[in-house]
Amino acid sequence: MASLVNKLPTPNSPLTSILCVSESTMVRYLDLQSFIVRARVLKLYRQALRTARRAPTNARDELRQTMREEIEKNRYCDDKQKIRFLISEGLQRLKGLDEMLDMMGHS
Repeated sequence: MASLVNKLPTPNSPLTSILCVSESTMVRYLDLQSFIVRARVLKLYRQALRTARRAPTNARDELRQTMREEIEKNRYCDDKQKIRFLISEGLQRLKGLDEMLDMMGHS
């Protein structure tokens, strides 16, 4: 625990990074832009899961699994331009799924 406290920013340090504590209690710092991109990815994933709830019962589990696999496949991508592209592509695919569910009468 003492080593964790030593890695925390001091009160006088500039707020140029955000503290992110992972499940393994490893401490890493994200710059503001990375923090915002991460938030956008998580928002997209939550939107996808909410949309999956509207799918027919027999397709929900498979749809959720596919969504998770797509997110996990690019989990360790560090290229911010590629991440932005993937978010954009994900939003387009989600919009298409949403429209398809609307046409099928699933609301």
